[in-house]
Amino acid sequence: MAAHVQLNTSAKMPLVGLGTWKSAAGQVKAAVMAAIDAGYRHFDCAYAYLNESEIGEGIQQKIEEGVVKREDLFVVSKLWCTFHEKPLVKGACQRSLAKLKLDYLDLYLIHWPFGYKAGEELFPKDDKGMAIPSNSDLLQTWEAMEDLVDAGLVKAIGFCNFNHEQIERILNKPGLKHKPANVQIESHPYLTQEKLIKYCQSKGLAVTAYCPLGSPDRPWAKPGDPSLLDDPKIKEIAAKHNKTPAQVLLRFQIQRNVIAIPKSVTPQRIVENFQVFDFELTKEEMETILSFNRNWRICQMNVSKNLKEYPFHAEY
Repeated sequence: MAAHVQLNTSAKMPLVGLGTWKSAAGQVKAAVMAAIDAGYRHFDCAYAYLNESEIGEGIQQKIEEGVVKREDLFVVSKLWCTFHEKPLVKGACQRSLAKLKLDYLDLYLIHWPFGYKAGEELFPKDDKGMAIPSNSDLLQTWEAMEDLVDAGLVKAIGFCNFNHEQIERILNKPGLKHKPANVQIESHPYLTQEKLIKYCQSKGLAVTAYCPLGSPDRPWAKPGDPSLLDDPKIKEIAAKHNKTPAQVLLRFQIQRNVIAIPKSVTPQRIVENFQVFDFELTKEEMETILSFNRNWRICQMNVSKNLKEYPFHAEY
């Protein structure tokens, strides 16, 4: 099975990438280097994760050691909500590039469909603790993203956390210059996203699943929340293949032609998460895993529920 998905730009995006959300400063540089040594070539980053400088150091060191060349890598970053206004987009992209020590990104994504008030604060909030919006317009933000492609700063563009109506709006935009190449959404067996994935793939958009392992280290986890890695049925399938539950969860995405970006800073797990190309789940096992769906969303972004572009009021 091919270890990559071909984007509509004809670039090849590796099916497994290293996620870096919640990877602490002081740990992520070593994680990136361990990942490159383990065979990873795809790195999922974002301005809002506040660790791009260290990721850049790890990549740079491996390039200097001659282990990889820049063109072997597929590096993704994301435009944060405070930079949605058209004149701010290029500067935001350049900030990420400078931190990552790169002169182009393989893919740049709009992190969320809503904009926040511009400024240094990641989450500008009103006195009720809700996000303060910007008066940016999604289609205008998209035009600024297209300009980045024309300027050679990014090879492909896309978005995260858009619902199908928002995706449709971009696809139907009059004068669309660059088609979105990728959409990144939360997906795992408790949030299978079948409708949205089918929709995106039918439109020629590659899909990336974030939180593919159910994000066991999320800061807001509550006792009693479901835990995918401890799910007895997942464990049973894993034992049958002599694999770990994490490897089954990743294989589940890959077999749907969905890219997975598991986050880890543990060298042993980083290696393990990449060893998913030497086994196959049966049709029955895939169906069993799909039947676990309970529309359980880890990243609800409740602070933005009041904004008009909040994506999760829609069915998909």
